Amino acid sequence: MAQIKVDASSPVATLIGDVVGSREFPDRRKLHRRVAAALAAVADDAVDAPRLTVGDEFQGTYPTVGRAIDAALTLRLSLAPDIDIRFGIGWGDVAKLDDASGIQDGPGWWAAREAIEWTAATQQHSGSSLVRTAFRNRTGAGTQPHAVNAALMCRDHLLGSLDERSLRILTGLRAGQSKKELAMTEGISASAVSQRANRTGVDLILLAAQELREVP
Repeated sequence: MAQIKVDASSPVATLIGDVVGSREFPDRRKLHRRVAAALAAVADDAVDAPRLTVGDEFQGTYPTVGRAIDAALTLRLSLAPDIDIRFGIGWGDVAKLDDASGIQDGPGWWAAREAIEWTAATQQHSGSSLVRTAFRNRTGAGTQPHAVNAALMCRDHLLGSLDERSLRILTGLRAGQSKKELAMTEGISASAVSQRANRTGVDLILLAAQELREVP
């Protein structure tokens, strides 16, 4: 039997995501189009741009764990509140098994798979039902998962606790809109936007996102 050619592997941040409760969507073609469009918007920072694989699952790789975490947040906000996404992020070696198909394998993907399976199981418990993101490291070096996962769980809880207006404000602020511009869109005062961002944790989520993006 001919041996499969495997390229030299290198550690990257692997990202696996899927739609929570996807079978409940009546128009699955529309769901597919919306997820595909959201993935295109987070392709610039990727090593391998995230793309849909089977069903509603997607995969991609990023140069750092922080970039993968940031992409996950952008995806989640761009699809919320109609489409809920969970994520598994890994760090480890990835090898290309076939140049023509682009099929990859390796510890980096095993780590991301372990992470998303943990996420799916953990969100079934009442005390952790808002968890949507987890990280695993399959190497003996690099970013340690414990502190990152603690930050992700707290961030997910804050995100899951936001109402639709607060989600819109968070999404707008991340996109570079000012609070004054968002106030006009929402039909409220700039002071009301500021108070809501402070009270609901939007400002804290933004600060946390800046810190997490810098994780190596």
